[in-house]
Amino acid sequence: MGTLLLGLLTGIFFGFFLQKGQALRYDRQIGLLRLKDFTILKLMLSAILVGMVGIYFFVDMGWGKLSIKPTLLGANILGGLIFGLGWGMLGYCPGTAVGATGEGRWDAFWGGILGMLVGAGIFAEVYTFIKDSLLKWGDFGKMTIPKLIGVNHWIIVILFWVIMAGVLVALEKKFPLEK
Repeated sequence: MGTLLLGLLTGIFFGFFLQKGQALRYDRQIGLLRLKDFTILKLMLSAILVGMVGIYFFVDMGWGKLSIKPTLLGANILGGLIFGLGWGMLGYCPGTAVGATGEGRWDAFWGGILGMLVGAGIFAEVYTFIKDSLLKWGDFGKMTIPKLIGVNHWIIVILFWVIMAGVLVALEKKFPLEK
């Protein structure tokens, strides 16, 4: 029960921040895809930076454990294509489709929620045919950037922070947030 409650609370907070960050707005989603509005990119980069520090802090303190999944190029390419095509056609990614549906946007429901259910059904039907071929292609095992280059994970975190902070500052200067 505690895990379910934690998941519910996490989802509520995530939805709240998506809504406040204007990520549930169709025009913001399409604006990013057309490289005209970088609000969502700035929001997601900020979330990644904060989450990265939080996750590694919890792991280092012994309060959590990383569950590294294998790098499977075939699965990543197929998943990226499905995700990208869905986002491009609908104008919402899965998380924002759920949030936009919660705000009463019917386009997100009919195209997003129902589309995800239909897509999951299609994937379930073809899974047995691709699980041992396409989904296993390019198996590089469990990799992380720190392990790959042999450095402490905080080196990568700090380097990523410096680079992404520069990207965020540049984006904000070139594309300031509209009120």
